[in-house]
Amino acid sequence: MRSILIALGLLLLSGCAGHSPQGLAQVFAGNTCGKPDADQQLALNLADEMLNDGRPHASLAHLQQLPDELDQVRLRKAKVLRLLGRSEAEPLYRSLLGGCLASEGEHGLGQLASARGDDAQALRNLQRAVRLAPTDEKVRNDLGVVLMNLGDHEQARFEFLTAIELKDDNPLPAVNLVALSLLQDNWQQAADLVARLRLKPAQFAEAQARARQLKSTGRGVLPVS
Repeated sequence: MRSILIALGLLLLSGCAGHSPQGLAQVFAGNTCGKPDADQQLALNLADEMLNDGRPHASLAHLQQLPDELDQVRLRKAKVLRLLGRSEAEPLYRSLLGGCLASEGEHGLGQLASARGDDAQALRNLQRAVRLAPTDEKVRNDLGVVLMNLGDHEQARFEFLTAIELKDDNPLPAVNLVALSLLQDNWQQAADLVARLRLKPAQFAEAQARARQLKSTGRGVLPVS
């Protein structure tokens, strides 16, 4: 307790490096999301199921009956609107920055930037997302794709390998890693990866398609999820 009081006194004396009282409150409140009540959680789960079933419009309709004060609601709305190609997704993702779902906000903004071809901006957003959530394999994978687009193949490989080791039941980073080897015309390495990562023939075919796209257009695409 004494150490906390000393830290608080130092922050107050220093003006907390220019932070406002609201910023001070955020420092000590932490980044804990408000918890939905039972009915709200049920509606969130139903919206998730509908989106997974390919019914984004129905998912959005269920989300619209929930309060926007909940970060979880805004995140899901942003995701659905992004998948529907709606411009309202970006301000919703931005509203998450600085809060308990800041990493998801940066991730979503990176996905939007990549979708419009702005890989430099996508890189900045995704690097911030990785700093906030370094063990999120989806963010690591997407950062790898953007790095591959920008020609930084070694760092892209690092991100794909990290994503694979974090969650080895997600095949997407493995497919992208093989695609990177094919892009570099390293067929032996690609074959070794296919065997080691136990990719199915359909997944290898997907890696080949990704490599062809990269060679012809210079850009890979992020997953829509």
